[in-house]
Amino acid sequence: MIDLSFSLIDFEYILLITVRIASFVFVAPFFSQRGVPAQAKIGLSFFIAIILFSVVPPPEQVFTGVLGYGVAVLKEGITGLLIGFAAYICNSIVILAGNIIDMDIGLSMAQEYNPDMSMQITSTGNLYYYLIFALLISTGMDRYLLRVACDSFYVVPIGGAVFEWDSLLLSMTTYMADLFVIGFRIFLPVFAVIMIMNCILGVMAKVAPQMNMFSIGIQLKILVGFLVLYLMIFLFPSVADMVFDEIKKMVVLFIEGMY
Repeated sequence: MIDLSFSLIDFEYILLITVRIASFVFVAPFFSQRGVPAQAKIGLSFFIAIILFSVVPPPEQVFTGVLGYGVAVLKEGITGLLIGFAAYICNSIVILAGNIIDMDIGLSMAQEYNPDMSMQITSTGNLYYYLIFALLISTGMDRYLLRVACDSFYVVPIGGAVFEWDSLLLSMTTYMADLFVIGFRIFLPVFAVIMIMNCILGVMAKVAPQMNMFSIGIQLKILVGFLVLYLMIFLFPSVADMVFDEIKKMVVLFIEGMY
């Protein structure tokens, strides 16, 4: 016989699950895109919370009174936001690489508005962002992030989040170091080619001073830069793997800082 009883305690429990999942969905990549309607985000969060309600074991009483319950809701919201934010910040790796590439080849002033990041991004940064994003989705990033959000209830139970701010700060500093390392690895081919071309133009300016190497160099940088970007297309799966590994690393580090 199926038991369909539903008490106030069950409602409070499922609400706490919904708060964490909804906070995660509204920040995490793919789910937080401007093109996804808010009704879909709320519906997905509530649907996942209903499934988890019957799977995740209920915790012990973690609050007393209305004030205690409000604190528990706040802690669950912060937990979901931090998990989603750990994956969201990794998008800036390809944007940094694209911005530096455009600065190298002379297209840094050609900027476009990215609605997902709510900021102006150079054309190559936008191109890299959407191409890498498409590769991440095709490799199952969205399913991985949902699984992380669901498994977080076993590592950080309801109301059991203990925010180790030193550990979270260390996670951010680790990400900042990885940001520049991975970003440099992405734009290294363009940087190497443009540096060699600048050396050649410098030698030619000494050999043939009557030629205006400044005006010639601007056009050559753009043409050579486009050629290198075209030849770098086959490297995109490797770049997506590096970004995916960084997302996994940052999510684990942030979760470790909450228990």
